[in-house]
Amino acid sequence: MLTLKVSGMTCGGCINAVTRAIQAQDPQAKVQADLASQTVNLETTLSETQASQLITDAGFPVAK
Repeated sequence: MLTLKVSGMTCGGCINAVTRAIQAQDPQAKVQADLASQTVNLETTLSETQASQLITDAGFPVAK
């Protein structure tokens, strides 16, 4: 399981965008986002670097 700190998520649409970005590369991934803590928990075969890049490309910066 990966936990990433993701900035800029403010609504369900943001969560959907992050989920779609991850599942486009790993359709079996489980994505749980928490708007209050600005975190995304992932169960995925992607590396942390790959997942971070996909989320960043979707418009949501990932904190290092």
